[in-house]
Amino acid sequence: MNAEDISPSFSDEEVASFRRDGYLIVRQLIPPSFISTMKRVTQRDLLSHEGDVEYEADLNYPGAPESRESDGGRTIRRLRQAISRDPVFCLMLKQPFILNRLQQLVGRHVVMPLAHHNCIMTKQPKFSSDTGWHQDTRYWSFQTPELVNVWIALGPETQQNGCLRVLPGTHLEPAPRERLDEALFLRTDLPENRPLFEKSVPVELEPGDVLFFHALCFHSATRNYSTETKHSVVFTFRSLDNPPKPNTRSSALPELLLS
Repeated sequence: MNAEDISPSFSDEEVASFRRDGYLIVRQLIPPSFISTMKRVTQRDLLSHEGDVEYEADLNYPGAPESRESDGGRTIRRLRQAISRDPVFCLMLKQPFILNRLQQLVGRHVVMPLAHHNCIMTKQPKFSSDTGWHQDTRYWSFQTPELVNVWIALGPETQQNGCLRVLPGTHLEPAPRERLDEALFLRTDLPENRPLFEKSVPVELEPGDVLFFHALCFHSATRNYSTETKHSVVFTFRSLDNPPKPNTRSSALPELLLS
């Protein structure tokens, strides 16, 4: 499939689905030529540990190595600053099949923060970790939490290798602070949270599939129980009139104006 063969926008029904559920999957949105180039860049930088890298051991999530010096301590979790690693990422984001859809969700003028996501996520066997139920905005500081994430599968994403799970509609339901733990993850020990977990949906993807999801939509992922590494590319977008708050982590880096 070539870029010119892909529908350039969401249907009205798809936009309504995103507004209701807080997420939307588009199958085979990214052409194979983009996927193969992004996979090549990913393999190159995983081997070299080039640039800004986050290791599983840095976060101490369940399943991660205890430190960078322990067994598996140099297992990469994220290759940060993806946009600077190869021109393919910016070229892809400027394609109408991505940019038009973002305009439908965030507005005419689309801005990509470089301080959040902007990475290649790698979930490797044996030393990957579990990520609890959270909203991406927990440590973000913008005028409003109305941001949209784009998650691109470079390979198969299944429940066995730690695909994302989402809680539909939670972008519309403020979570009371007492239902979160100290790290702002949804507490799994509270009976009042159980109805939410019962609604969880696994987001299983194939190469080229894209998940669009609201930054307030609760999501989680298990560690990778397979024998193959899972690779995903993740970016975040906002409207031009929703800037980061000054002197915060969200304003620490420049941003890319896409339209």
